[in-house]
Amino acid sequence: MTDSERISGRAEAVHRLHAARPRSRFARWSGIAFVGLVAVAWTSPALRPGDFLSPRRLANLRRFLGELVPYPLQQGEGENAARVAVAWSLDMLGDKGWSAAGTSLALSVAAIVLVGALAAVCMLVAARTLATPEPYVESPRTPSRLRQRAWRALAAGTRAVLVFLRSIPEYIWAFLLLAILGPGVWPLVLALALHNLGILGKLDAEVVENLDPAPMAALRGLGAGRLQIATAAILPLSLPRLLLFFFYRWETCVREATVLGMLGVVSLGYWIVDSRARNHYDEMFFFVLLGAALVLLGDLLSAVARTLVRRAS
Repeated sequence: MTDSERISGRAEAVHRLHAARPRSRFARWSGIAFVGLVAVAWTSPALRPGDFLSPRRLANLRRFLGELVPYPLQQGEGENAARVAVAWSLDMLGDKGWSAAGTSLALSVAAIVLVGALAAVCMLVAARTLATPEPYVESPRTPSRLRQRAWRALAAGTRAVLVFLRSIPEYIWAFLLLAILGPGVWPLVLALALHNLGILGKLDAEVVENLDPAPMAALRGLGAGRLQIATAAILPLSLPRLLLFFFYRWETCVREATVLGMLGVVSLGYWIVDSRARNHYDEMFFFVLLGAALVLLGDLLSAVARTLVRRAS
């Protein structure tokens, strides 16, 4: 068989596969509707994409970028720009940066520790493989309907509470708790904890439900109770994935703690708002970068912790 015949045969095979592909009118019309919605959105008079690069906006952008440079450099002070920028940054860190970053970090750590403890309880109650009258094995006697309904209601109710908690953003929780508890740090910690508990509790429950049931069934067959199954099998088997989600939510808490500082607690968010109000955009940009560095540090620590746990397991 020549090369041309081989290429022709492959082309015919591709054509046959293309002709035999599954067709779905629903998928086709959904795609067309999506493209239509995108077209309508981008041609909407309220959006007006052309205004995004108008001369006035470009002029504002150039002015804003110029004001992100440290103030001494804007005034032309110093011959060594790098040395001036470093000195200015160190002054900002010593004056406000370290304290604000420490407050943001403390908020996130307090919140995620609270979330981790509560999620460990909620995941066992919300996991439908464990929250049953006879988990992981079939009882020789059929449990009563009342017991079945009670366990089913407990799991469903816990899941409903978790859905409710995560359906309300941290910022709204913070507004409500500040109105109830008054100004302070704890309303922000609780706001972070409530929202992230709804997310972490649901994710952890899904991890428990997706575990291989064989080890738990073996322990149950030997007479182990729920708590023994949870500590001897469920926790060791699910720990790497639980830590993955735990540190992921901690990174989110670090970021959100910065934002919630805008409500009055002297964290990075507080100084971002303060700098913006005073039109000191160089300081505002510095605190934004400091917040990003804090999130990157959290990501590094979580990666190290997950690696250590993975090696140990």
